[in-house]
Amino acid sequence: MYFAALLARTEDGWEASDTELDDVETLSDLADLAREASPDDDTVLVLIEQEEGWFGVVRVDGEEDPRVYVSDAAAAARSSYGEILLTDELLGRAPGDDGTDLDALDLDGTEDGEPDAGDADDADVGPAAAGSSDAVPHGPVGDARVLEDLGVTEKELRSLAGDAVNEIADALGASEVLETVR
Repeated sequence: MYFAALLARTEDGWEASDTELDDVETLSDLADLAREASPDDDTVLVLIEQEEGWFGVVRVDGEEDPRVYVSDAAAAARSSYGEILLTDELLGRAPGDDGTDLDALDLDGTEDGEPDAGDADDADVGPAAAGSSDAVPHGPVGDARVLEDLGVTEKELRSLAGDAVNEIADALGASEVLETVR
């Protein structure tokens, strides 16, 4: 089960709104959605949580590039919402690099189906062996200091589990407004 909410910081405090991510396909789309939640270029946080799996925080400050933290990249990679957050840049890959090295694949069309003698070490290289799941690290990725100026340290963010979104909202003083959209 997933939960996603926007928290916009205004001069009156935090305002929360639940958000539907079905039409969001990229991190840019998500950042645009966040910017729409705050016409005054205030800080907007997008909090996404898969129950007992992973959570993500996207911070948008005006027109600046979004800052992203994901608690478990490998778990998030198995989720359509997580895939939105796990950009090539966040994962340290070149744009468009899905982890599969097509040059390493044996595509020479040998008639007997035997690998060439020099390819014995590369026999396991293929989409499954070199696939994107190996390219996505287990554990946290992104900017763990994304909430530091708001009162959630890197250490605290990395230690969150289970009910992370509520714990973040509590630390920000926004738990009551978050509960209105849960």
